[in-house]
Amino acid sequence: MKEVILSKGTPGEVIEIVREMRANGMIQGKDFDFKYMPVKYDTNGWEVVTEQHTVFTFYEESYATWFALKWA
Repeated sequence: MKEVILSKGTPGEVIEIVREMRANGMIQGKDFDFKYMPVKYDTNGWEVVTEQHTVFTFYEESYATWFALKWA
């Protein structure tokens, strides 16, 4: 299992990537999974603690390599 973090992209852009992956024959839950993480602020709401990002998990390393070369 290999994780690739995509630090750019809005939720809509991430969904478009997932749609393209599905169109290329990849199966979510078998070949890959993903989790969008929105920006997190401190308790005062002024400073960013964690930037938004998406974590893609691949169950075969070759898919992770392909994804990283294409989108990361």
